[in-house]
Amino acid sequence: MLWIALIAVGAIGLASFVGGLVMSRQSDGGLIEDRLGIAEERGRRRGSRDERPAPLTEALDRALTERGIGADLATQLARADLKLTVGEYLALMTIVVVGAGAVTYIWRRDVVMTAGACLLGFFGLRFYVAARRRRRLRAFNGQLGDTIGLMVNSIRAGYSILQAMKAVSDEMDPPISAEFARVFQEVQLGIPLDQALAHMLRRVPSDDLDMMITAINVQREVGGNLAEVLDTISYTIRERIRIKGEIQALTAQSRYSGYTIATVPVILTGVIYVINPGFMNLLLTHTCGHIMIVVATVGIVLGFLVIRKVVDIDI
Repeated sequence: MLWIALIAVGAIGLASFVGGLVMSRQSDGGLIEDRLGIAEERGRRRGSRDERPAPLTEALDRALTERGIGADLATQLARADLKLTVGEYLALMTIVVVGAGAVTYIWRRDVVMTAGACLLGFFGLRFYVAARRRRRLRAFNGQLGDTIGLMVNSIRAGYSILQAMKAVSDEMDPPISAEFARVFQEVQLGIPLDQALAHMLRRVPSDDLDMMITAINVQREVGGNLAEVLDTISYTIRERIRIKGEIQALTAQSRYSGYTIATVPVILTGVIYVINPGFMNLLLTHTCGHIMIVVATVGIVLGFLVIRKVVDIDI
């Protein structure tokens, strides 16, 4: 029965992967357009009957990207700068989970290890997306102070705010140059500047960026010296980054202690189970073992959360 289930899930994963590829090809660049927020332009371009995708493909794409978890997943993929549709990501996750489970079962013929491998494949892909998102956000925030300084100098030299953003996209390094280039492209396509900036804030949820965008929008509505306001914001961002760096250096030992508390018991349990499954089966076959697993899991989670709360200092 387990082999039948694995074969069935593998077939579903392969079909989903192929369907995702077909959907991405038939959408004619729909992912890039959705991330640029130009759905209206997409509708006009698909106005002819020859370019319209299949009704089933369009319905599946809409169901995956516009409802519930699918919409949030599309946002997370955009923030991680992964060029994948929601359908492709789900198909990839299915293949990883089924592949890890099948390989583990063929290797050890153990249901518990197979379930653990499936969970590892499922959460491993999600952790990878989250790590890419955090790394990209951290790099963006690190460049934002210099970026605002470049915009201030450009505005004082007589550039408009849009020309200053174009200068940022030409002079700075990714990821901030790519984001400002998207804003410049959106404005060229006819989207108002405030909406283009809102799209960038959706892709990069940064408090410092939100402060900069608010200052730009207020200046465009009521007027004022934008260069002076941005210069003040740039100084504030630089000081915040400096203080955060000092705090991270002072709390590094505590943060890594939390990681150690959370990961070492899990890794040690897995290694012992692989070396001697009979030794660990007592935890799975007796009521006392079940209680020990629950208590240990709760203790690990609580310890990790308490340490994270202590070292998480808001600036």
